[in-house]
Amino acid sequence: MQPVVVKVGGALLDNQQAMSNLLRALSQFRQHARREVVIVHGGGVVVDNLMAQLNLPVRKKGGLRITPESQITPVAGALAGSANKALLSQALTHNLNAVGLCLADGNMTRAWQFDVDLGHVAHVEPGDATLLRTLLGAGFLPLISSIGIDNRGRLMNVNADEAAACIAKLLSAQLVLLSDVPGVLDGQGHCMATLNRAQIDELIARHIIRDGMAVKVNAAWQAACDSGQPVTIASWQDSDKLTALLHGDAVGTTITTH
Repeated sequence: MQPVVVKVGGALLDNQQAMSNLLRALSQFRQHARREVVIVHGGGVVVDNLMAQLNLPVRKKGGLRITPESQITPVAGALAGSANKALLSQALTHNLNAVGLCLADGNMTRAWQFDVDLGHVAHVEPGDATLLRTLLGAGFLPLISSIGIDNRGRLMNVNADEAAACIAKLLSAQLVLLSDVPGVLDGQGHCMATLNRAQIDELIARHIIRDGMAVKVNAAWQAACDSGQPVTIASWQDSDKLTALLHGDAVGTTITTH
């Protein structure tokens, strides 16, 4: 059956109860639905905490973290190290046969710098799926941090929503983007059930969708185009809804191509 790629953000990694609820739901889903699952994670909260400890500035441009050469080593350590292993340790306590990875392992993605003002920040495209398919076939749960390596051997910070969309494209998988909000909110704070490209453009132009959510929605729409199927943006905060979402119920915001 088609795999499922689930993207989780840094706020979840900072909430042990919510992380436990998600992993329990994923464990039950894998057992009952017999579907392979991949988790792709960011870790903005973890990085921000480390930057504060190191007295380093946090700056963003267009919803993306500016990552100069002087910061990429601690950023990579926070994402591919601390955040990844925190998630791994929790997965293992839920009897999930998890393995921690980054976007560069097995050449699963190719990364390239696209804006010198952002520093060590990259876009990624699908590469070689052999490692992931081997792990999934053997019953492992891959946990992939959003750190890549470009063709010059440089560590690169990748937006986790884009990273998850890339992995979904690599595996021809269903994509679910989880965050700390119920979905994409309108100007009154209500969750919108569906969004298409025209609606997305209008809401971005009106600054209702902006910054990180704009990046997330655009990544979701591109993934929907690539896969030919809707992409869901939902919250990780309600464990019952998580289970329903994984089993195909309409939860959060569905991004469509029509």
